[in-house]
Amino acid sequence: MRDDMRTDRELSLDFLRVCEAAAIAAARTMGQGDRSYSDQVAVEAMREVMDTVPMRGRVVIGEGERDDAPMLYIGEEVGGGFHAGEELAESCPEVDIAVDPLEGTNLCALGANNAIAVLAAAERGGLLNAPDIYMDKIVVGPSSRGVVDIDAPVKDNLKNIARRLGRDIEDLTVIVLDRSRHKKLIGDVRAAGARIRLISDGDLSAGISAAVAGTNIHALIGIGGAPEGVITAAAMKCLNGEIQARLVWDPERLGVDKDKVPSESEVLDRLATMGIRDPQKVYDTDDLAPGKRIIFAATGVTDGALLKGVRFFGAGKRTHSMVMTTESRHIRFVDTLHIEGGPDTVIRF
Repeated sequence: MRDDMRTDRELSLDFLRVCEAAAIAAARTMGQGDRSYSDQVAVEAMREVMDTVPMRGRVVIGEGERDDAPMLYIGEEVGGGFHAGEELAESCPEVDIAVDPLEGTNLCALGANNAIAVLAAAERGGLLNAPDIYMDKIVVGPSSRGVVDIDAPVKDNLKNIARRLGRDIEDLTVIVLDRSRHKKLIGDVRAAGARIRLISDGDLSAGISAAVAGTNIHALIGIGGAPEGVITAAAMKCLNGEIQARLVWDPERLGVDKDKVPSESEVLDRLATMGIRDPQKVYDTDDLAPGKRIIFAATGVTDGALLKGVRFFGAGKRTHSMVMTTESRHIRFVDTLHIEGGPDTVIRF
């Protein structure tokens, strides 16, 4: 991105519009039980608004590399800079973008909490081009940064977190995805004495909650999506939190049949094409999101620990969003009324 603060501020507001549009579109499908349709409308709304943003964007985290994908796919070029004249296009910043138009598709389809529309952006090369496989993660907030180790026993990590927070392990709450692959992890957390909040989906928003004081979430641990791990890292750069992660594709560790995941050779080939030479590497926050100028935006689709969901009323709708940048060090919660009525519309707060 260009080296002026005004560009960052303007882009953050543009990305806010992008997330709001996706969240509103998805919220209209809430509770209808069709996760694919919810995802589709969020993607379409996000793409439409993204193409009005004065940038030359490249999707580095999306739905995979496809020729005619209906989704926002890895490698797709987005932004108004690609539709402008040559002179105007050169004035538009080059931006790498990671998107999840609807994080928690099942949550939206069921009308459950914590579905969000989310986007992270950085200068070219500022976000890891992660494959659409799984990733083992541990996420903590600023107070516990530097005292966790993804390879350490769960009890040791929880002891260190508790010590940093000045409390007992029994006072900690850890979020874990409710998956069969986490049976041992859940047992280890419980044996250590900490409390667990099991979630069905949405480890990205859960990871953000772990980095924000007042949510009563102190860590996220376990295996989730690699793309979500990169977007979480972008949020951690803005929140001063920490993520450690390692890629996972072994079906035994994932608790799935071999035919449900790509073979090891397929994964290694894919990693090589993306420039990943050490498949066993432990990534830290700066590895996943090395950018110096990161923008993160998210809008609630359904109610959650951090963001309220979209509200519809007679004259429009109301959204609740979070926008953060590493450059300004501002974390903004934006409550927006989108008014559709005429000049006589009564606006209630």
